Amino acid sequence: MYDRILVPVDGSATCEHGLQEAIALAARLKATLVLLHVVDDFPFMVELASAASFDETRSRLLKMGNEILAQASRHATEGGAASETVLREVTSRRAADAIVEEATRRQCGLIVMGTHGRRGFNRLAMGSDAELVLRESPVPVLLVRHQD
Repeated sequence: MYDRILVPVDGSATCEHGLQEAIALAARLKATLVLLHVVDDFPFMVELASAASFDETRSRLLKMGNEILAQASRHATEGGAASETVLREVTSRRAADAIVEEATRRQCGLIVMGTHGRRGFNRLAMGSDAELVLRESPVPVLLVRHQD
């Protein structure tokens, strides 16, 4: 049914819920998980005045992203699912755009991601990458709600 499942990961408990659901599904379907971490460094470009501090911060973000991907890959292996990892860096767009692009690029048939399930003002104030992915994705999206 689904040969490749894209799972965005950021190390949060919310994403962990989505990852665990994706691992269980992939193990049953013998699908490959495409684990994606998106580094959005645009806020740092705006906030940091010196190029040196930006480069240092960017390097730390990329290192942290690789660590998050390695941990997610270990979880997938422990859960009996094959996986591959992708680290993407975006500067002037939302993470949701990169998620949808990678799903298409990697020929994934499903996206599984955790969501806070925020409503009302909190959703408006914080935005929702999950909601944007749901609206823009050319493939089905499974949102796994995490209660705060």
